[in-house]
Amino acid sequence: MNRLLQGDVGSGKTVIAALAAMVAVGSGWQATLMAPTEILARQHYERLSPWLEPLGVRVGWLAGSLGAAAKRRVKQAVAAGEVDVLIGTHALIEDSVVFPRLALAIVDEQHRFGVAQRLALRGEGRFLPHQLMMTATPIPRTLAMTFYADLDVSVIDELPPGRQPVTTKLIADSRRDQVVENVGRWVAEGRQAYWVCPLVEESEALDLQNAIDTREQLQAALPQVRTGLVHGRLSAAEKDEVMAAFKAGEIDLLVATTVIEVGVDVPNASLMVIEHAERFGLSQLHQLRGRVGRGTAQSLCVLLYRHPPGAIARERLATMRQTQDGFEIARRDLELRGPGELLGARQSGAMLLRFADLGRDAPLVDIAHALSERLLEARPDVVEAHLDRWLRRRERFLDA
Repeated sequence: MNRLLQGDVGSGKTVIAALAAMVAVGSGWQATLMAPTEILARQHYERLSPWLEPLGVRVGWLAGSLGAAAKRRVKQAVAAGEVDVLIGTHALIEDSVVFPRLALAIVDEQHRFGVAQRLALRGEGRFLPHQLMMTATPIPRTLAMTFYADLDVSVIDELPPGRQPVTTKLIADSRRDQVVENVGRWVAEGRQAYWVCPLVEESEALDLQNAIDTREQLQAALPQVRTGLVHGRLSAAEKDEVMAAFKAGEIDLLVATTVIEVGVDVPNASLMVIEHAERFGLSQLHQLRGRVGRGTAQSLCVLLYRHPPGAIARERLATMRQTQDGFEIARRDLELRGPGELLGARQSGAMLLRFADLGRDAPLVDIAHALSERLLEARPDVVEAHLDRWLRRRERFLDA
């Protein structure tokens, strides 16, 4: 299996991942789940452990923040077959992590990993494990592979009962003071909010709002609001402490960088403000917007942009206002950025096909699939020669 599971934030992808892992474990094999950030990976571990351990499944945890001795114990347990499901971050793809019976590799937030990282998780063993990739917004290369390569797709097209669509507004940064006032009113009604900045601290090269200065400005403008700060330079323990306080309602307004893009689930947080939205990609904007709208209250996403935005930035912002469908957003991202290489590691850019065009020639793909099946049955020797000429032993890229 090489399958992409696409579903908007909060649609239930984690439940499907747990069921798939249970199928592998129930057959006597191992499964692993890799997430791009420790916040998200830990959330998966804390959510899946209570589900799986009562069923006799041994769940392990591996991340960069673990001490050397703890990492060694986990790796030894995995190699000895004493861990059935291993959950973690990029630490899972270190050479010292050896799975004797890996049957399923699950990659969450697939768009956050490079091609080589996804291939490394599947390993070089004799048995190639099944792969399940999960995302709300597939990267352009992955979307192209759903047309041209052996990548199957499953789509979750519904949200849990009671969820409401998130309203998205585009506001020029000249009205920033007005947005700050509205955040104060929003919080005064008992709700929580995020304020996302593109930088951690001031940069001489980039004239952009940074999280540290923004928090100070918001504290001065809204002294009655309890404000927190989280970014990638904090230690794992510090990030966990801030996120726990926000989830417990001890912080009203969380100023952050894109470290909160994935893995943050606070149902009472119903307002998202993204500063310099014109500098973010479509998948990032969609993921950040997905941090709100997780409860039953009406939620709002404000995209603050510097006027006037460039032509491509204008297209991205317009897309965010027009749709909340992750697959449609990915399709437009494909149009804007190109699909990259199917037989290489580039995940966006021109496809370098001499004649074919992904958008124009999509109807031909089904015909080509049918003809390839007939050719495999009738002339496998011709197929082998064709693959050798065009792929030149780069087939593994089609598995990532």
